[in-house]
Amino acid sequence: MQSLAIEDVLRIPIVRKVADLAEKLNIEVYIVGGFVRDIFLERESKDLDIVVLGKGIEFAQTLSNNLGEGVRTAYFKNFGTAQVKYEDWILEFVGARKESYNRDSRNPVVEDGTLDDDQKRRDFTINAMYISLNKDTLGEVIDPFGGMEHMKQKLIQTPLDPKVTFDDDPLRMLRAIRFAARFGFRLSDEVMQAITDYSDRIKIISAERIIEEINGMIMADKPSLAFKLMEMTGLLKIIFPELVRLKGVEVRNGQGHKDNFYHTLQVLDNICPNTDNLWLRWSAIMHDIAKPPTKRFEEGHGWTFHGHEDLGSRWVKKIFRRLRLPLDEKMKYVETLVRLHLRPIALTKETVTDSAVRRLIVDAGDYLDDLLILCRADITSKNEVKVKRFLANLDTVADKVADVIERDNLRNWQPVVNGTHIMERYQIKNPREIGMLKDAARSAILDGEVPNVLDPVLLFLDKLAADKNIKRKID
Repeated sequence: MQSLAIEDVLRIPIVRKVADLAEKLNIEVYIVGGFVRDIFLERESKDLDIVVLGKGIEFAQTLSNNLGEGVRTAYFKNFGTAQVKYEDWILEFVGARKESYNRDSRNPVVEDGTLDDDQKRRDFTINAMYISLNKDTLGEVIDPFGGMEHMKQKLIQTPLDPKVTFDDDPLRMLRAIRFAARFGFRLSDEVMQAITDYSDRIKIISAERIIEEINGMIMADKPSLAFKLMEMTGLLKIIFPELVRLKGVEVRNGQGHKDNFYHTLQVLDNICPNTDNLWLRWSAIMHDIAKPPTKRFEEGHGWTFHGHEDLGSRWVKKIFRRLRLPLDEKMKYVETLVRLHLRPIALTKETVTDSAVRRLIVDAGDYLDDLLILCRADITSKNEVKVKRFLANLDTVADKVADVIERDNLRNWQPVVNGTHIMERYQIKNPREIGMLKDAARSAILDGEVPNVLDPVLLFLDKLAADKNIKRKID
C-alpha cells in the first residue's frame, strides 16, 4: 500500500516537473507535511508543501517560468516562501530553515538551515515526514520522529519536547487539538500536559489566528472532541469563557438540570451529519449560551431558563466581535436561529394553530429550513421514546409549515403597511409609537384578524390610533 501510493505520487505531472527541475539545478527538494501524512491516512489532497535545500523563492520562480501559461505565482519574501497555483494544485515552496523565537512573540527569527533543522521546526511528528524528489533517493520516505507509527497509534506528538514547541509557538496548542478532532486521534500524555501548563500563552496569539483554528475544529466530523480537549486543558476558559460557564449541574430539592455544556456539544455533534454550513454549526454552539444568567429554580416546577433565547441572541454580536467573527449577514443568521430555536419545539407541545405557524414562517424567513435542522439536533434526551415523540412532532410541524406556506404564499412575506405609510397618515414622530403601530398591524395580519390588504389594514390602524389618542393628518 505504501509503495503503491508513493509510486502514484511520483507519476503526478506537476510532481514530475518539480523532480526534473531539482535534478537539472542539482538542488535537493522534498515534499513534506500534510500531503505526505494524507497519503498514509488515505485522504485526498491537492496541496503540496515543498522544502528546497536552497532558495525556495528562486526555485518556485524558475518552476513557474517553465510551466508556461495558466500559472499564478505569489511571493512572500518576508517569510521566504512562494505559492504556485497550477491547474488544480497549490504548491507552497520554502527553503530549509531553522527558527528561534522571542518570548513575547510567535513570529520566529528565520535563518537558512539544513534538512535536519527543517525537521526539528515541524509542529507534529505526523507532519514531519518527507518524500524525496531527488534522483538518487526518489520516492524515499524520511520519517525522523516516528510519524508513521504515531499515525498507526492515532497519536498527536511533537518532534521535540512539547513544552518547547508550545512555548515557542502557542498557536500549535490549538493546531494539536484541531488535528486530534479532524482525524479522531488522541493527544499524547506529554502533549496534553504541556498544553495545560502553557495554556496561558495563547493570549499572545491574535484573535484572527485563534478563530481560524476554532472554525477548523467546528468543521470536523465530531467537533465535541476538540471542545472537550480545550476545556480540559484550560484553553476554552481563556478563549470562550461563556461556553465554559454552561458546565455543571445544580441540584435543589432533589431536582437537577442537564449539564448544558455537554448538551451543547451533543447538539453540535448531532447537527454535523446534516450540514456543512459553518454558521449553522455556530448556531448550535450559541443556542443555549445565555442559560447561566437566566437560570431560576421554581418551587413545584423545577429549573427554568426563561428568556435565554432572547438574551443569547443579543449576546451573539458581543461574542462575535471579541472572537473576530464576521459582523454581517452571517452574524444576523446566527442571531435569528438562537432567538427562534425554541419556537418549533414549543409548537410540538400544543395545538398547532395557523397563526403560530405563520409567525414562525415569517420570523424565520429564509432560515426556516436551517432552524428546523437545529431543532432536531437540540433533542438530546437519553429517553429514546421521548426523542422519537419529539421528532415525530417536529415532522408534524414541518408538514404544517409546508401547508401554510402553500396556502398563504408566505415565503418572503412582508406586511402591506410600513413605517412610511404610518408617518404619512398620522401626526406622529416618536419612533416607539411608529414601531408599536407597525407591530400591531403585523400581528393582526398574521393572526388572521385582517387580510394583508392596504385599506383593511389602514382601517385597523385608524381604530388603534384613535384608542391611543394618535391623530390623523389632514388629507
